Amino acid sequence: MDRPLTTADVPPQFLKAALLVGHIPHRPLALDPRVSYALYVPPHLYAPSHSHDEAGVVGVGAVAGVVAKHRIPLLVCVHGTRRNVQQLYDLAPFADSAGCAILAPLFPAGLDGPDDIDSYKLLRSPSLRSDLALLSMLDEVAVRWPDIDTRKFFLMGFSGGGQFAHRFLYLYPERLAAVSVGAPGHATVLDEGKDWPVGVRDVGALFGKSIDKALIRKVPIQLVIGSADVEVHGGADFWAWVKQIKAQRGFGGAETGGGVPALLPINEGRLDTIHKLRDLWKKDGIKTQLDIVEGVSHDAGGVRDSVLAFLKPQIQI
Repeated sequence: MDRPLTTADVPPQFLKAALLVGHIPHRPLALDPRVSYALYVPPHLYAPSHSHDEAGVVGVGAVAGVVAKHRIPLLVCVHGTRRNVQQLYDLAPFADSAGCAILAPLFPAGLDGPDDIDSYKLLRSPSLRSDLALLSMLDEVAVRWPDIDTRKFFLMGFSGGGQFAHRFLYLYPERLAAVSVGAPGHATVLDEGKDWPVGVRDVGALFGKSIDKALIRKVPIQLVIGSADVEVHGGADFWAWVKQIKAQRGFGGAETGGGVPALLPINEGRLDTIHKLRDLWKKDGIKTQLDIVEGVSHDAGGVRDSVLAFLKPQIQI
């Protein structure tokens, strides 16, 4: 495969025309082309500059091929179950003001069967390792945008994205500069007596990694939810029907197939779930900032200001 064009190859005045700044269209991931990602890179971060420091290093984007004086922070935003790709455009003004790039993965529904909507949330499913997919995206970004800091990044996710975010935190705390976990319908707890995704007893067998609580404690963590996010998704009748249809189709157990665990039915509101997660983490010495946005139900846009208020000072340190 030909070497990809990078920001180091292109003069600053041509970066937008080359689709290397501004809104970057979705591209398939080489590791798994079913998965794709898009970016927003604020153009002003690559604006021509003639300033030099004492070592003669030029500011970001001053001359093609010159390493940036300050690496650009990266915020990864993981979508919820409905795969809202509009959120990248909604976050662009924040990226401009905070001086960061944004990476938005897209994990399509139906990867593990026609009715699959949850596989990416679990990090591992019969055909997908969404954790490895994200790490591979970061590797690709590091090649095309060498000025973007992919070694440690900021992570946010709401609903299904909140599920992905807190599970990724468990496995890769050393890669996270801060994380915002928004309104997960299911939460994995640090319980060595229960298997994934309820607990973490079999993490070593599933992922070849161990949980390092000491590293998790070092990551700034926000838990965020609306005060009115109290309804059980779908309601009790919906989950009774789901159980019935799974039994009819031969999927009575909590597995997706191939011995890989699946999500269990939701039996409580997300506000209860997030409080329980906060309390259990507190017992393990894991500090969090819990933000409850008054009057908001299950709405990513309704809590976004709170999320960005948490992340901005972290990004601009």
